[in-house]
Amino acid sequence: MTRAERILVTGADGFLGRGLVAALAQRPDTVVVATDVREVPPERRLPGVEYRVLDVRDHGLGGVLADHRIDTVVHLASIVTPGKGSTRELEYAVDVGGTRNVLTACLAHGVRHLVVSSSGAAYGYHADNPAWITEDHPLRGHEAFAYAHHKRLVEDMLAQARRNHPNLAQTVLRIGTILGERVDNQITALFEKPRPIAIAGSDSPFVFVWDEDVVGALLHALSGEAPPGCYNLAGDGALTIHEIAARLGKRPLVLPPRLLRALLTVGQALGISRYGPEQIDFLRYRPVLLNTALKRRFGYVPKKTSAQAFEAFVAAREAQGRGL
Repeated sequence: MTRAERILVTGADGFLGRGLVAALAQRPDTVVVATDVREVPPERRLPGVEYRVLDVRDHGLGGVLADHRIDTVVHLASIVTPGKGSTRELEYAVDVGGTRNVLTACLAHGVRHLVVSSSGAAYGYHADNPAWITEDHPLRGHEAFAYAHHKRLVEDMLAQARRNHPNLAQTVLRIGTILGERVDNQITALFEKPRPIAIAGSDSPFVFVWDEDVVGALLHALSGEAPPGCYNLAGDGALTIHEIAARLGKRPLVLPPRLLRALLTVGQALGISRYGPEQIDFLRYRPVLLNTALKRRFGYVPKKTSAQAFEAFVAAREAQGRGL
């Protein structure tokens, strides 16, 4: 691989996109085209960056690639946490259809390198998941979770493209649970509860990665020094839900699986819970990502371990007056 010089970023105004674009803006010899479905307000625009309002489903993407002679696309756009009014059809159209549109445009316009933010969720939440998952483990997703299911479909599509179009290099990063100073999502909400929920008979291990390490790995993929391929992106080690609760000074609420399933089923039916009984699998069978290939083959070593990322997240919350 050669160093990326003309880069287009999708989802550029998202959580990861802003950090990556800010880092790329410091490279004076790099053309950066930042695209997002939303218009980036003037106060957040950085000098030297070309901002474009563009939906990843828009077939005009190819014209943008051609106009700027893009050699590398970083595809970050996806729906991680659906908003109110979202539908499974919309999420499929963006996550899967949007990626298909990006891939087609890259192939049609001579892009050399496609970098994609995938997820450890692509492995799925299954009872027979190994204690540590490597990149050789099959991607099975999970039908009950749109995000996990769509990431598996996207990876199937990318694998087919690697076989049929080897001239387009791909770097696919299967990212663990991202923590940062201002992260709020479904998983961090678990830690905010007075007693974090644990499932009897399961350690519910979490692998974390600091947001700056995700940006660091993306920049390494663009450096020309990293071999393309598929890599788990996570900090060293894992924390169980019991270890997390202890670090927060809390006692976990340990519930039998059948009881929790019944509570979630009733709560969802009554409209008092946004989560259904499928959350049992999400908590009980979490994929635990081994990052050996990331460090040894890809050549990037995360600066924070899973434990250090969690401690930094807790410290940031406390500094903001939003202690857990």
